[in-house]
Amino acid sequence: MRKLLFILLAFMAIQLHAQKQIVWFDAGLKAQYGASGFYSKAVENATGYNHELGLTSGFGYGGKLGINWQYNGLSLEAFYNKSRQDIEVTNTGESGYSYEWKAADIYALYRNAKNLGYFELGPKVSLLQKMDKITGNQRADVKESFNNTNFAGVLGFGANIMGNDGSFSGILGLRFEYGFTDIVKTDVNNHPIPAGLAGRETTNPYFAGLVFELNWGIGYFGRAQCGARSKFIMF
Repeated sequence: MRKLLFILLAFMAIQLHAQKQIVWFDAGLKAQYGASGFYSKAVENATGYNHELGLTSGFGYGGKLGINWQYNGLSLEAFYNKSRQDIEVTNTGESGYSYEWKAADIYALYRNAKNLGYFELGPKVSLLQKMDKITGNQRADVKESFNNTNFAGVLGFGANIMGNDGSFSGILGLRFEYGFTDIVKTDVNNHPIPAGLAGRETTNPYFAGLVFELNWGIGYFGRAQCGARSKFIMF
């Protein structure tokens, strides 16, 4: 993860130096909503256990700081996300159950924005805050069985839907996330299904949904007049 972030920052620095572009900054408030959950091959392999067919929803909110030059940029985002996965039980006397979790997520995304649209790609670090297992009306805290730090890849694209003067814009897009790491600790074999029903498999969270952003331009480094030193200029 650290190597990937370093490579991303180094690539952007080289491009900026080579092209000698003016650096400009923006900030925004963001919210996202869509299908969330996790996929575990152990659930699929176990007789009578399935991921619930009806997609469960997740949502999150947060903010961003953008560092940009020309059409390229780095978007640093902090989100508080809530997700849920339902497990269906079909051939025993047990009822189905669910996992519900909350996480503080940090994104470092390369963004290319051109012609009022954008494309983004990069990593996410997810810091688990809470994990509950819900069976009927009972809720149990199972956070100790799950990893506190997890990593995911993020892909997104979208377009401006209001404002285009650089000082303010409303942006709507699609975002897809998939966890590269197992959210269940390696020495735990009773989540997300009871022990002994299937071999140990990874459990990978995902998200696919809409993301909306209210974005404000902050300013840029440039020359106020010919021959003057570069300085920060507010939009």
